[in-house]
Amino acid sequence: MIKKGSAQWKGDLKNGVGDVSTETGVLRNAPFGFKARFEDGPGTNPEELIAAAHAACFTMALSAGLGKAGFTPDSIQTEAAVRLEKVGDGFAITHSDLVCVAKVPNIDDRAFQEIAEQTKAGCPVSKVLNAKISLSAKLG
Repeated sequence: MIKKGSAQWKGDLKNGVGDVSTETGVLRNAPFGFKARFEDGPGTNPEELIAAAHAACFTMALSAGLGKAGFTPDSIQTEAAVRLEKVGDGFAITHSDLVCVAKVPNIDDRAFQEIAEQTKAGCPVSKVLNAKISLSAKLG
């Protein structure tokens, strides 16, 4: 399976503008730029998109892991907070902090925590990130 995204940029780093699109069209020419990334400007940024991807991937993978263990979740909500920090002469994504609240009938917390930890390590986006990944998971 191959999924595609694209971006274009015009101008210098601080004053230039870009847009990002996905092959499905869910994002189509969504603006991004320096102000959206490093200040409080309009548009999206790569870290926000990675956070959304990590939250979505973890949530789907948790549903699969719960299903394998014989549980069907009523709901799973996950937020990912991705940190971009100055490292040496450049920047790096150093953390992705996942916060998950799930409603899962008939599961005890110990079993849920075990499945959630396995999911944190095993979801494809977690595997691609070269960052510390933390998880706060609870049944709600």
